[in-house]
Amino acid sequence: MLADLAEGDPVPAERELAVQFGVARETVRQALHELLVAGRIERRGRGTVVSRPKLTQPLGLQSYTEGALAVGRTPGRLAVTTEIVGATTELAAGLAIPVGAPVLHLERVLLADDQRIGLESTYLSSDRFTGLATTFDPTTSLYAAIRATGVRFGSATERIETALASPREAELLESTTAMPMLLLNRRSLDTQGVPIELVRALYRGDRIAFETVLT
Repeated sequence: MLADLAEGDPVPAERELAVQFGVARETVRQALHELLVAGRIERRGRGTVVSRPKLTQPLGLQSYTEGALAVGRTPGRLAVTTEIVGATTELAAGLAIPVGAPVLHLERVLLADDQRIGLESTYLSSDRFTGLATTFDPTTSLYAAIRATGVRFGSATERIETALASPREAELLESTTAMPMLLLNRRSLDTQGVPIELVRALYRGDRIAFETVLT
């Protein structure tokens, strides 16, 4: 069916597809749901259209901006939250700072070609990156801003697993709580082994995939 349609073309109605292929509407409905989860089609308004291919994001020590540009997509970000919070026990351990120390929390919606791809929360030591809360433009690359302070990324540990979005997260991602998501947690260190950031990013499973090169 999709082989004859281009990106943005409307998908025929369930009734039409059922007649065309001689199957029950329930069978068509299940097939369309699988295509939706796979990112082959998407809801627009009250209709369904053919979506563009998933963004394939390389796994590596680079920013989302760098990864999107590397595969020919136009990255963007929408600021949701910029705040200073006290370090919880978990944040203090991850950033190697005292409990209660000031932490900069940045929450942003990640875009690719104006499509909402993910929701990213980043935590950094406010004492280490003094002034970043007031000088950083949240629509730009955070990694570029960090490097501009003289800090160099040395290594990172990432964990990726499946998850479901909360109602708030689903709304920010223009999705639903039933859509499968990819949850990424990352801890980045500088070249001296000192923690730089903790990141929690939730990605729409129908719009992004991750890949890496094994040697």
